[in-house]
Order: sequence, then C-alpha cells, then structure tokens
Amino acid sequence: MIIYLHGFDATSPGNHEKVMQLKSIDPDVRFVHYSTIHPKQDMAHILKEVNLHINDTEDTAPLICGVGLGGYWSERIGFLAGIKQVIFNPNLHPEDNMVGRIEWPEEYFDIDTKCVDDFRRENAANCICILSTVDDVLDSEVSNHELANYYPIIFDQTQGHKFKDITSHLQTIKKFKAE
Repeated sequence: MIIYLHGFDATSPGNHEKVMQLKSIDPDVRFVHYSTIHPKQDMAHILKEVNLHINDTEDTAPLICGVGLGGYWSERIGFLAGIKQVIFNPNLHPEDNMVGRIEWPEEYFDIDTKCVDDFRRENAANCICILSTVDDVLDSEVSNHELANYYPIIFDQTQGHKFKDITSHLQTIKKFKAE
C-alpha cells in the first residue's frame, strides 16, 4: 500500500497523475486529503487517516509519499506511524513560506517544537528525498543542506516543484518500499 498526500494545491490534476503512476508499482494507492490551512487539525486528521489505512491493509511494508507540503506531512506522519516515506520537494518550513496562505502558520513551528528531538536521525533509514534542481517554488540546495545528513537525496534535472511526472523514480520507490 502507498499513501499519497497532496501538496498545498489539493485540486491540481497532477495529483491524480501521480496516484496513477504510483499504481504501476503498487495497485493499492490511497489518497489522503487534508485542508492545508489549519496545521494542527491537519496533523491530527492525517495521522488518524494514515493509521486507519495501515490497520486496513495486509501490506507489511506500507509507504507514504507526498510533494511539497505533502512531503512535509509525509516525513512527520510517516515517522509517527512507523512507515517509510518518499518526499518530493518537501516544504520544510511552511511556517516561513506560507504566511498569508494558511490560517495559522505559527502552528507549524509549534508542531516542530513538540516533535521528537532530532527525529530525522531516528528516521534516517525510513525516508528518501527527491529534489528538483529546477524547483520554481523552493530552493533545492537549502533542502539538500538540511536533509542530506539524514536521508539519501536524489536530484531530478527535469521536473518542477509539483513533480508532474514521477515515472523516472518509480523503480527507486518500489525498491525502497521492498527493502
């Protein structure tokens, strides 16, 4: 089973395309929708939904993945749920770059302070990060600098921030899921 979390633009047709692409490596892909504007409520909702999906599958190696804001949530929720994560261009600091787009950006800072100290070190074997070198929203070098000490980083030279086409990474995801 693969759980997919959309980014800030929940209605982007690219979400459906990514779900369909993921189905080529696992027919059981589940989409979790969340509001994107109320971080604490989103976190509780996503964690509840992910746990429901985990309890509703016989897959012994479920995986969660997301793009942008979905990458932010996939990393944290995957860690809390004890499942592997694949994060595409994760928005690592929505408390800074989403001011004016969400109701309470400071809640992201609060979420970070309540997280396990240095959770990335504990999570190191459970996450891979795929960064676009042509990301038009986030600076991939900043993300690389923050994550490279913890996770394998794969650079993509062609896709933009939303990663419309993830087909070139499907075999990597499939292998990581099976490890």
